[in-house]
Amino acid sequence: MPWQQRAQAAGGWFQREEAIMGTAISVQLWAAQRADANAAMSAVMAEMHRIDRSMSPFKPESELSRINRNAAQWPVHVSEEMFGLLQRAVQFSRLSAGAFDITYAGAGHLYDYREHVRPSEEALAAARQAIGYRHLLLDPVARTVCFAREGVRIDLGGFAKGHAVDNATAILRRHGVAHAIVSAGGDSRVIGDRRGRPWTIAIRHPRRPGEVVAVLPLEDVAISTSGDYERFFEQDGVRWHHLIDPKTGKSPTSIHSVTILAADGLTAEALSKSVFVMGVKDGLRLVESQPGVDAVVVDAAGVLHCSSGLLGGAASQQ
Repeated sequence: MPWQQRAQAAGGWFQREEAIMGTAISVQLWAAQRADANAAMSAVMAEMHRIDRSMSPFKPESELSRINRNAAQWPVHVSEEMFGLLQRAVQFSRLSAGAFDITYAGAGHLYDYREHVRPSEEALAAARQAIGYRHLLLDPVARTVCFAREGVRIDLGGFAKGHAVDNATAILRRHGVAHAIVSAGGDSRVIGDRRGRPWTIAIRHPRRPGEVVAVLPLEDVAISTSGDYERFFEQDGVRWHHLIDPKTGKSPTSIHSVTILAADGLTAEALSKSVFVMGVKDGLRLVESQPGVDAVVVDAAGVLHCSSGLLGGAASQQ
């Protein structure tokens, strides 16, 4: 029997990658048959495209864009999925004392990282008037969202990819997949292990390309990394990056990267953004208050901080 047929009979690893949601989407899984793997991976990519069509702030026809266009004028009826995400967003805003806030987009859209454009102090001051999760008026009975004032704008970039990897892993499980990893940029979720050994994900060094600060062995968990090196430009010695403090409309400077481990991708991504804005002390206090959540933080001095759940050696430091 040719080796290809033997490998197929015994099962094997299959992988696919596409550019969706402005990032690299990849899935790697173990399957007994190539046809089964292809069906599962195609279903994952179809789901990623669906979420992108619904939640992209750059697609005028997306549900998110429709909300931003109309919600300051009248209550906008939204899908059950979207309403659930808006409710979770408010919960994370309250949990983080406003460090996580999807209305940050009022300032965030004023930046162009490719063109090195940042808003003036006057423009930021005006934008801050429309930032604040309390401006989101949610009606669970009518399933509508309304903005309390003009100028409010929302962006689900804080946890849409986490939501996407959660949906993707649910799809894989329905296809009978027991060993897999789905990644969307800095957000990943793993199913099972790598058939007898854990998955390993390296946390990149935020300032030294090609180097890592820690390696995490993972099984059945979600992981999200937020770093100031993803989209940024520098002017006059200041790094302006895509992670925005809703209170200031500017990029926080006390942290270089945050990695969160949690049971689901949405929680992991929302907390990685929250901790980045809150800073090491308050951020780790938040992490310690959440059952089953751990964190690895690299501060602006390059010092590595770990939550108590990782101090026993779950993360191997490099």
